[in-house]
Amino acid sequence: MHDLIARVLYAFASLLTRLPWPWLLRLGDAAAALMLRRNTREARVARRNLELIEPALLPAQREELQQRIVRTTARQAIETLRLWTRPHAENLALIREEHGVDRFDAAIRAGRGVIVAAPHYGNWELLNQWLAAHTPLAILYAPPESPVGDAFLRRVRADDANAARVTQVRAEGPGVRQLFKLLKDGGVVGILPDQQPKQGDGEFAPFFGVPALTMTLLGRLAHRTGAAVVFAWCERLDSGRDGQPAFALHVEAAPDAVGDADPIVAVTALNAALERIARRDPTQYQWTYKRYTLRPSGSGYDNPYRGIR
Repeated sequence: MHDLIARVLYAFASLLTRLPWPWLLRLGDAAAALMLRRNTREARVARRNLELIEPALLPAQREELQQRIVRTTARQAIETLRLWTRPHAENLALIREEHGVDRFDAAIRAGRGVIVAAPHYGNWELLNQWLAAHTPLAILYAPPESPVGDAFLRRVRADDANAARVTQVRAEGPGVRQLFKLLKDGGVVGILPDQQPKQGDGEFAPFFGVPALTMTLLGRLAHRTGAAVVFAWCERLDSGRDGQPAFALHVEAAPDAVGDADPIVAVTALNAALERIARRDPTQYQWTYKRYTLRPSGSGYDNPYRGIR
């Protein structure tokens, strides 16, 4: 039943995204305007995050940045629906620039495994499709609470051409052990490193000046397997004359400290690199996510999103 409902949702999304790109982006802009007018959860979370990371901004400056973040978030959602329901080869034509691909290829050829750290910046689903076209890989993901949502994600993240090249690994014990084996065999693993882990699965480190519980898994994988770590993202560019979104693919080597044996050193280096990427254009980062829910023990600070449902 869950798979059937997921297929129905996929069919509906496919129909919606047959609209031309300019229409879809205007639909995203209309959704953003509605979110701001109704002060939805996403709008309130974005505002709260800006209060935490940019306390010196004037109210008018914070409001303007919040509006741009919500608009980009809505456009990203519409883009992703389109990317999920069109052939990957067609989607990859939206990538107009590529930077650092030779570095990625060299890391694969070295044969000691590659960890791709992909922040929630730009469009990470397009990045997944580029990676799948470039190399077989395993993608670590946190399954949604809804079985229908899980079935939908499994359906959309690999089209027929690349289905055999993508292994979706649930962020659970057996899945983590699978990642260690894949890396030791010289495979490629993709991880979204800026999701808040469960208490006990991470350490606190500054992220935009605020302590954030950060996964230690990436550092442990790198340290124990000797795999290379690269950061990769698809950054949104100005749309072309055809009204389509356009992206630049970036790959760069991570600092060695990301794989340090000391988990505090590792997560501190990880967050510093993630912050540097996010600061390229803060509106392209996923500030509608509750990144700082868990607070350091004894800090005296409470959940900053209390009351935001």
